[in-house]
Amino acid sequence: MGNTVMSVISLIPSKDCQKYLLGELEEMPIDKMVDLSGRQLRRFPFQVCNFTELVKLYLSDNNLNYLPPELELLQNLQILALDFNRFRQFPLVVCSLTQLSILYLGNNRLHCLPLELKMLKNLKTLWIESNDFYHLPPVLCELSLLKTLHAGCNSISSLPDELKHLKELRNIWLSGNQFTQFPQVLLEMNFLEVIDVDRNKIRWFPSLAHLKGLKLIIYDHNPCANAPKVANGVRRVGRWSEDTPEPKRHKQIEDDAENTMENKDSPAKEDAGGKQTSQI
Repeated sequence: MGNTVMSVISLIPSKDCQKYLLGELEEMPIDKMVDLSGRQLRRFPFQVCNFTELVKLYLSDNNLNYLPPELELLQNLQILALDFNRFRQFPLVVCSLTQLSILYLGNNRLHCLPLELKMLKNLKTLWIESNDFYHLPPVLCELSLLKTLHAGCNSISSLPDELKHLKELRNIWLSGNQFTQFPQVLLEMNFLEVIDVDRNKIRWFPSLAHLKGLKLIIYDHNPCANAPKVANGVRRVGRWSEDTPEPKRHKQIEDDAENTMENKDSPAKEDAGGKQTSQI
């Protein structure tokens, strides 16, 4: 009922209705944080732009599809949450917030990112999951400090080779996409610690044992015929990851059968007591 009431009130532009949605926003919060998540907002509250010392701004779970140019005044902003809104185009004004460290864009309707995104030189964590991406935007490869990338639940089927230049990248989450092969570029990224390719269409995994920084590989819910080989101490999440042996490949089955026949046809040895012992 609360959300329904807020949704109706959000359509009424009167000051009283907007105050009901926004609460008290007359003074700069002591903690330098404004959280307006889940308010059914359809328009960005301009008074927020007066808080030029703001560090964290949460606008998640609203009905926003536009941000005003005045947002550029928030030059101290480090965390911006725009997830669960209605953005079809990336709001360019965000690229002017050069101190951003964490940016949430998940669960919108984005299908591309602008070249201006490279201006966010301090960005370390980016969430673009549950959008309409068919390709990982190449501009992401220019975010040199990026450490964590969440790009799950899109329609991505390949990764740009330039991704290997992100030497600070440690965690990449790609679950729920359209990969039919394990992304080749990830095999060249020894610094990765977490790789998540859960719920894709990968049928075979190459060895990941050479990735010395790897700590966790999640590969469950793929139609794969093998588990990725990893170095000691690396945790695997998926079929045959721990105690259950992997299914034998056709060549291995043939080799085992051939060895069995050779052992069966070879003469038995006699031990010192005259008993016959099968040759192993």
